[in-house]
Amino acid sequence: MDFLTAPAFWIALGQIIMIDILLGGDNAVVIALACRKLPPAQRTQGIIWGTAGAIILRVILIFFAMTLLALPWLKFIGALLLVWIGVKLLAPDEDGHGDLATSDKLLAAIKTIIVADLVMSVDNVIAIAGAAQNAGEHQMLLVVLGLLISIPIIVWGSQLVIKLMARFPMIITAGGMLLGWIAGGMLVSDPVLANPDKWQWMLKLPQNDMIKYGASVAGALIVLVIGKYVASRQAKAAPAH
Repeated sequence: MDFLTAPAFWIALGQIIMIDILLGGDNAVVIALACRKLPPAQRTQGIIWGTAGAIILRVILIFFAMTLLALPWLKFIGALLLVWIGVKLLAPDEDGHGDLATSDKLLAAIKTIIVADLVMSVDNVIAIAGAAQNAGEHQMLLVVLGLLISIPIIVWGSQLVIKLMARFPMIITAGGMLLGWIAGGMLVSDPVLANPDKWQWMLKLPQNDMIKYGASVAGALIVLVIGKYVASRQAKAAPAH
């Protein structure tokens, strides 16, 4: 237990908690978007179980963080998945939802939270793993402690965002665009597009701020345009049902 008196341990723990809080803003938005249509009695369950599942997967990801980021096409596919999730959140398919049991809706919300967080966490876990390495031993203990401490913050943030979305629907659009923004930055940093020494048959993109921010803006706009288009199509088709 000597490590509990080591300044490096507490410094690293503080860094991990800060990283989790900063990155938790994205998670809170995704969780709120996924749970906003659940009955009030089910929202807390969706938030807690979705957050718990996402946290467990993030801990597992940290074990394989460096290997995962080196895999070709992983970020590319993850970015496309985030765009799809963003569009679905902007234009949820309401067909048949009246026939679904509440538990089905709850499970769907939990699945959305876990999948989105899993994709978004590929980059994030590197920062957490790096902070933990600075403390030497007990790295996984640090990671787990930091994540456990951050859970109440993410859960509270999600509930706050849900209340804000009820008053300001524009937040829903902004949340979907946020996923597109993350997807754009993730896609251009995929090793297939970023590594000049491998996969030379692929177009290589310069890894600078202009490319990253340009891709992020493009991703946000793509989600907005497709989401609004799908929503308008659903609105026109609604009277026919």
